[in-house]
Amino acid sequence: MHQLTSTSKIGWIGTGVMGRSMCEHILDAGYPVTVFTRTPAKAQSLLEKGAIWADSPQQVAETSEIIFSMVGYPVDVRAVYLGETGILRGATPGTIAIDMTTTQPSLAQEIYQHARQKDIYTLDAPVSGGDVGAKNGTLSIMIGGDKMAVDTVMPLFQLLGKTMVYQGEAGAGQHAKMCNQIAIAGTMIGVCESLLYGYKAGLDLETMLQSIRGGAAACWTLDNLAPRILQRNFDPGFFVDHFVKDMAIALDEARRMNLSLPGLALVHQLYVAVQAQGHGLKGTHALTRALEHINGITPTT
Repeated sequence: MHQLTSTSKIGWIGTGVMGRSMCEHILDAGYPVTVFTRTPAKAQSLLEKGAIWADSPQQVAETSEIIFSMVGYPVDVRAVYLGETGILRGATPGTIAIDMTTTQPSLAQEIYQHARQKDIYTLDAPVSGGDVGAKNGTLSIMIGGDKMAVDTVMPLFQLLGKTMVYQGEAGAGQHAKMCNQIAIAGTMIGVCESLLYGYKAGLDLETMLQSIRGGAAACWTLDNLAPRILQRNFDPGFFVDHFVKDMAIALDEARRMNLSLPGLALVHQLYVAVQAQGHGLKGTHALTRALEHINGITPTT
């Protein structure tokens, strides 16, 4: 297994809303970084900071000792790791590859098994904290895989987050992220419905938030997303489309475990309505738009 030094060659695949900021932290710490993303323009700011461009995940792997990936969907993860020009085609024995995408626990386990056959170590390390956490380096990181590999790359995780917890064997990080997404789903509908109730009751919503954010209702969503809703700013910190994907994974896993999660199923269906209204590329707080529509409330934007 490659050991981490100040000159370790780092690879980064995926520079979207969160991935770009996360990669910047690695660059700012002085590590040499090779980057690939499907839309080269999204990597421009990283290239200006000194990152080196690669033409495929395989090419990233050929020149890197430790590789991070942060892409969109399970199909993307599969292609990045197991595809014809994927990481496992180019990585050398001892490489550590860390997928920070939220994806299927079973896929994380499959990738792990393929990698170990080549003496490559993979970790599933999904994150929570959205664009704010990515920019500030304050993400919560849930980690599955070999503990020795986790310990090796922990200084890199510390550049990205403030809460890093080892969950267990391959796939455990993804299962923990499903727990996170289930909790967020319930919290999000509660926050959105609270704002709608306050609106219909004629309250000043800014004043109302001052009270409930300081009590038992206090949470990240109230602090970070409720103000965006009031500003009618639905720019994504995390895409609706990606959240629908995450909830579907959790529901599939729940069915496999013979577990009923009616609250999650309800919120999932409401988010499907948000997609149907054309807001799939908005932030997750755009759930309020579906609830406004149900209640006949016409938004100002």
